[in-house]
Amino acid sequence: MTIRRVISTAEAPGALGPYSQGVRAGGLVYTSGQLPLTPSGELIRDDIARAARQALENVRAILTAGGATMSDVVKVTVYLTDMAHFATVNGVYAEFFSEPFPARTCVAVARLPLDAPLEIEALAVVG
Repeated sequence: MTIRRVISTAEAPGALGPYSQGVRAGGLVYTSGQLPLTPSGELIRDDIARAARQALENVRAILTAGGATMSDVVKVTVYLTDMAHFATVNGVYAEFFSEPFPARTCVAVARLPLDAPLEIEALAVVG
């Protein structure tokens, strides 16, 4: 039987709906998609690099609360509302991950909650 534990931290913004910031199940840590919201709830929309950095800081905070690090991440999904931001987000992404890089998917979407410019989620393996 897999033991499932909800991850919650004040170092990342709270959930906007009926979901957890993250979940640890066995040796896996799943983060919910993270918008560029500060822990106090400020949405960063005006600067895509700053927005990506905040979303990734949120991912890191949830991973840490779940007992994982960015080095434990095996898969990332990035949702962008404007693919013109792809190169900028890649540059910020490289500040958070190093080789061997996790697998990644980047998807263009029409709209995200709160009209955020991006959302990022991660899956990590620990132990």
